[in-house]
Amino acid sequence: MNNSAIGMRSGTILAPEDQKINEFRMEHDSVGDKKVPKSAYYGVQSLRAAENFKITGLSMHPELVTSLIYIKKACALTNCEVGKLDKEKADAIIAACDEIIDGKFLDNFIVDPIQGGAGTSINMNANEVIANRAIEILGGEKGDYTIIHPNDDVNKGQSTNDVIPTAGKMAAIRLLNNLTVQMKCLQVALSKKATEFKGVVKMGRTQMQDAVPVSLGQEFQAYTDAVSRNISRLEIAIEEMQSVNMGGTAIGTGINADKNYIKNIVPNLNKVSEMNLKQASDLIDATQNLDPFVTVSGIVKACAVTLSKIANDFRLMSSGPRAGFGEITLPAKQNGSSIMPGKVNPVIPEVLNQVAFNVIGNDVTITMAAEAGQLELNAFEPIIFYNLFQSIDTLGFAVETFVDNCVTGIIANEERCNELVSNSIGIITVLVPYIGYQKSADAAKKALAQNKSVLDVVIEDKLLDPDKARELLNPKKML
Repeated sequence: MNNSAIGMRSGTILAPEDQKINEFRMEHDSVGDKKVPKSAYYGVQSLRAAENFKITGLSMHPELVTSLIYIKKACALTNCEVGKLDKEKADAIIAACDEIIDGKFLDNFIVDPIQGGAGTSINMNANEVIANRAIEILGGEKGDYTIIHPNDDVNKGQSTNDVIPTAGKMAAIRLLNNLTVQMKCLQVALSKKATEFKGVVKMGRTQMQDAVPVSLGQEFQAYTDAVSRNISRLEIAIEEMQSVNMGGTAIGTGINADKNYIKNIVPNLNKVSEMNLKQASDLIDATQNLDPFVTVSGIVKACAVTLSKIANDFRLMSSGPRAGFGEITLPAKQNGSSIMPGKVNPVIPEVLNQVAFNVIGNDVTITMAAEAGQLELNAFEPIIFYNLFQSIDTLGFAVETFVDNCVTGIIANEERCNELVSNSIGIITVLVPYIGYQKSADAAKKALAQNKSVLDVVIEDKLLDPDKARELLNPKKML
């Protein structure tokens, strides 16, 4: 997946007044008549939405478009099976869907990701593009909806209110799968470093102060385990998205849909999309409530928090290179300053931090949007999808560059780690069971004040047998 998955720049929509009389067709909807470019596969409702919602300048996420088309294909197949759509129309609709799934006509999806109307605009954009292409397949001209109608045929047995939530969940599943793959790559890379750094002893720190020794390998194993835990949560998130309200139509009661269509639509959707979706046990609940998206966003946020903490640690441990911790060296990826020669910054951890900050902010938006629904429907799915897809996408991209351009190239500065441990006061902790807390604290203060090692003070003050002291204060034995 590449950056085009985040959102494609919208194509230019030519205003009818800028075109010659023979370059547009007249279409009609409940608002009135409107000129639509003759070459366009979108129709009047898509064009009105594109004009009304100039918000992000981006097109709908490709995975959402693809998911919508799979739904329309499954609906045509199911309506034909139950006798509600004749085979000629169904075959034309299915053929049009297959072409779009293959990447054709995507420039005709002109509606902004952020829109009013609970997603009606993007649903109709899909209906119109499919209808007009199906009309061509049957030998007609675009806009002749007596052949294939966007609402009566392509949208048969459906509502925006079951199509859009289902499409959003399908898209989220595909994006979560990609993020999970990247997280597993990170898990492997961190695990390799944990093994590589097993014998490197360094100073552990709590609250940014010296604590007790730890191996660099143990720290990297802890990072590995934290990432593993988040992978498990992402698998739960995918499962959360598998329950869909497809078949519920307007408010979950299934109005205007054949009972056999309601029964078969999700199995057929699984068949055409190769997914493992399940029809919600309560379609009214699944239509009203968007808390599953809050759950998933929370899981993605937790993942981002974990990754940002790891990035923070890398920046701290690599600080310097001479006036900081300097315990590890990160790969040098680019110049760090336009004024300070030779400066190299931890740019890869920094970008991971920034993506995490954005994910956390997106989670707030998703939470508020899910809370803002009323009664039988939540109208704010578009902003939920926009932010959730951005969070999953960008976090996946950030993890990918974190692995490739940072983790795999980390070098342990073993001498520096040994130096910091040897000069630390924190190792006095190991003597507490032998000489008591107060004597240990006094020895630590004296070592700090006189710039001596803890071992020298313990021997000098005869607090412990010298050989025993040397044995106990061996940092490798404290691990």
